Amino acid sequence: MNTIDRKFTIPTGYLFTGNYSKGQLETLSIGDYGKSKNVKADFLGYTKEIEGVPNCHCMPLSEKWVITISTQYGCRMKCTFCDVPNVKWRGNATVSDLKAQLYNAISLFPSVRYTERLNLHYARMGEPIFNEAVFEFSRWMIANKKTIADEIGLRIEVLHPVLTTSLPKAYTKLEERIMEWCRIKNDLYNGQAGFQFSINSTDEVQRTEMYQGMQLDIEDFARIAERMPDPVSRKYCLNFAYSTDFIIDAEKVRRLFDPEKFMCKITPIHNNTACRANGIETVGGYDSWHPYRQPEVDLKAAGFDVLVFVPSIDEEDGLVTCGNVILGGSALKYDEGIIKIEGL
Repeated sequence: MNTIDRKFTIPTGYLFTGNYSKGQLETLSIGDYGKSKNVKADFLGYTKEIEGVPNCHCMPLSEKWVITISTQYGCRMKCTFCDVPNVKWRGNATVSDLKAQLYNAISLFPSVRYTERLNLHYARMGEPIFNEAVFEFSRWMIANKKTIADEIGLRIEVLHPVLTTSLPKAYTKLEERIMEWCRIKNDLYNGQAGFQFSINSTDEVQRTEMYQGMQLDIEDFARIAERMPDPVSRKYCLNFAYSTDFIIDAEKVRRLFDPEKFMCKITPIHNNTACRANGIETVGGYDSWHPYRQPEVDLKAAGFDVLVFVPSIDEEDGLVTCGNVILGGSALKYDEGIIKIEGL
């Protein structure tokens, strides 16, 4: 099943591309620093303000492994903060494509035979809510953990798939797919799956500019959100990839969304080619707590659990962060070729 054609050693693991049924896809197989290093989330007990994240070693893959796969060949969305629209559009990835990316990602660390937690993010290239194969593959994985162990030699204790959507408004099956992922998250995975909605700003003029008018209005999504079932275990996530210019109106968020069902995540908008070209940035976003202080305070005051995630420069330069892709023209910014994962 090995279809890897290019492999890049980055501080947190590997970035690689491969040839699949319709052309090239891009995938990450990486470690994680752990929440104590790059997360502030008072509701989880991580209360330290993040004044920069050190370029340190990741925790062992036997404790946590992160794999990020592409769900489409390119992307039909035209987000101004993402490099993926630069990739030639060739359609949806198949179930076999998704499985091959997963198996290829696991094969890069053959000495690791067990992991307590494997986070699988549908987030490298593509809008996953468009692709039924994402849902079929997620159902297959939870039913076939033993098959994965037998075929690739990795025993997974907790499998945690995460679907992130930018809520495309023209997609007639949007609500149907949202409800389908709720069932997968809550029922098949007993809550051990993630569902993240890219909001970024509460100002619809700003959102129209960043999503090129392809986004569902927040108010329209809020009406769908009211019909979503109560989450099992983890709450649904309203994600704010934050630029210093973006507006986060906590009172509006509270008026539209139930804090018992939704939590909020804040992360800097990432320093990729598209953001640089369009003048989008979080000033001080990687080395200062200042940009996040007020939105975090406001959202907590509105009753929400708030998680702030800040990457390290190693992660940014290694193109781990969202919106970066080698296939879309992004370039790696270091030449050490060293993996910094404990135990490797």
